[in-house]
Amino acid sequence: MGTLELLGHPARLRIVHALRGGRTLTTAQLCLLLPDVSKAMVYRHVEALASGGVLQVAEERRVRGAVERRYRLHEHRAGIDPDAARSLSKDDHRQAFATAMATMIAEFGAYLDRDKTDPSRDPVGYRQHAIWLNDDELKTLLEELKNVIAPRLANPATPDRTRYLLSPVLFPSEDAPGDDADDESR
Repeated sequence: MGTLELLGHPARLRIVHALRGGRTLTTAQLCLLLPDVSKAMVYRHVEALASGGVLQVAEERRVRGAVERRYRLHEHRAGIDPDAARSLSKDDHRQAFATAMATMIAEFGAYLDRDKTDPSRDPVGYRQHAIWLNDDELKTLLEELKNVIAPRLANPATPDRTRYLLSPVLFPSEDAPGDDADDESR
């Protein structure tokens, strides 16, 4: 199973999200983080991700006669590299985006299902903004976002930190005025 196929399931993508930031977790701990996914499914998805090289065993120890494994993310296998992304068809992109959105919906649902959740108090946001940018402005925006987000990706989990899911989505929502496609509709 290729990386795209491995990451093409919302539960597997949620497991990948749970392990980001250098975390090592057991399958039982992953089950606690994904309470809306059956234990059998979590175990099955962990096995698929480990077999596919996306997860690696960080530690093994004996617990009551069984072997407990702690998994960590194999970072460079846990994403689609730019060359692979360029080779995807439009349908592949459509499916990958649908998986990402289904994953986000499942993560948000799990957040809302927790006992002490308060979206009016918690820093929850899901606004969409339409912005007009030329090529240079877009390049500058993307570089600024990278400079703000990238250093924080290396933050380790500590008792004083809360894990947030940040999911920037950017795509052209319509053709630029004067493009051929726009002229034909007039």
